[in-house]
Amino acid sequence: MADFEPSTLWRISAFERARDAGQFDPSEGQPPLLPTTLLVELEQLQRDQAPGDVLEVVAACVRTREAALLYLEHDAYVWPVTLFPRESLYHSPRSAALMPPGIGMSRLRLISAEPPGVRPPGDFMHDRIAGSDRYHPLGPLLWALALHGPRSTLLMEIGGRVAYRLVTSRPKDIPTSLGALSSAVERLRNDAASLRDIAGWPGLSVERASRLLNALYLTGALMVSRSHHAARTEPKGWRRWLGRRG
Repeated sequence: MADFEPSTLWRISAFERARDAGQFDPSEGQPPLLPTTLLVELEQLQRDQAPGDVLEVVAACVRTREAALLYLEHDAYVWPVTLFPRESLYHSPRSAALMPPGIGMSRLRLISAEPPGVRPPGDFMHDRIAGSDRYHPLGPLLWALALHGPRSTLLMEIGGRVAYRLVTSRPKDIPTSLGALSSAVERLRNDAASLRDIAGWPGLSVERASRLLNALYLTGALMVSRSHHAARTEPKGWRRWLGRRG
């Protein structure tokens, strides 16, 4: 993990010892629990047997616009990431840009979601605001997690009989260099399509289409319609056929 400067991160063993010793209990002035709206979402993930799904938990934070500290396991280290969806920021000792996308993100595992230990810049409560170099734009992290993280299927919130289209008012949130995905983004700018349609476009597969749609959804650039004529039920066996084409 030399690429990610482990000197700034916890080793799993040290993290577990500190947690068992109660060092992560909320200090004075910190909220003891996550907000109710986010807890409801996380409890639903528990019922859906997806409590450790990094992307689903991140999506819950984004939907509810609630801040949370996520402890993410990466090999032998713990990467603490505090999401601030309302401010479109995240706090971390290391930027996600330093993690190789093809390797690091795919091995992430959620350890736990906790109340944030820091506040966002500009908060009217000036305590617990960290140095400016520890805050990073949220959009690139969401794209990296969606395109390169452990989850290779659609988020539960946007699955089913659905048609997708780009929200054209959010182009600034879409990376300029996406390779084959760029042409898919342009097609979605002009018309709606189902996951099956998108997966059949040049250079795509079911997994790549799902990852793209997840990224667009998390960054608020995706319109989801269950009544559009392009919405369709997935035929039996189509995922395997399209997967071979990717």
